[in-house]
Amino acid sequence: MTATTIPLYRDDFYLATAEGVVTAVHEDGSVELDQTCFYAASGGQLGDTGFFERADGSRIALGETRHGESKAIILHKPLEGEALPSVGEKLVLHVDWPRRYKLMRMHTACHLLSVVCPFPITGAAVGEEESRVDFDMSETIDKEQVTADLMRLVGENHPIYLQWITDEELAANPGIVKSKNVRPPVGLGRVSLVCIGENSAVDSQPCGGTHVSETQEVGAIHIAKIEKKGKENRRFRIRFGSPEVLA
Repeated sequence: MTATTIPLYRDDFYLATAEGVVTAVHEDGSVELDQTCFYAASGGQLGDTGFFERADGSRIALGETRHGESKAIILHKPLEGEALPSVGEKLVLHVDWPRRYKLMRMHTACHLLSVVCPFPITGAAVGEEESRVDFDMSETIDKEQVTADLMRLVGENHPIYLQWITDEELAANPGIVKSKNVRPPVGLGRVSLVCIGENSAVDSQPCGGTHVSETQEVGAIHIAKIEKKGKENRRFRIRFGSPEVLA
């Protein structure tokens, strides 16, 4: 029987190190723990990488973190050739923090983009250097103006925090979900609302990803390209840095 894993990152996005006990090692080498600070790939955001530290100081490098048969199961996959821990072994978990922090900043930028462009979201992918968000829209929009509006929200340094609602409350209020085809994680009893601004004045939407604690942490971002993907679909590509510096 596979046990569930406590996802410590759901309550602390800045937790980069924690302890965990191995509860299962599968035939493909993936490892389950009683708890983890590694984010499992979901909702367009990549899973964490990093390493396990064993009692003797040796390391087990991880190539990916993903969900198993359900969202309650989190699988940590060591890189090929790495040693595998034993069931019952206690490990110290180390997230690749520079990479995670980039993903946190990028994911937050995607939320800000959904504020600037208030259209239904048809797809998204959060990357380390570039992210994309697809909107159900036919309007023509200026990427320089979108960039300016994004940077205004970044510069206003709005607080970002979580509120929790039950699965039932989400089901009763489906309109709060902006995405048309990516559903927030349910089945764990509660769903996190990512709130931006005092009293959610800027935005509030269900999301199981990781985010920074204030918009200023996003840093300089810009819309690199807006692509037409069908009659009523536009793909926005977000990159770090300012277009003036990169030009």
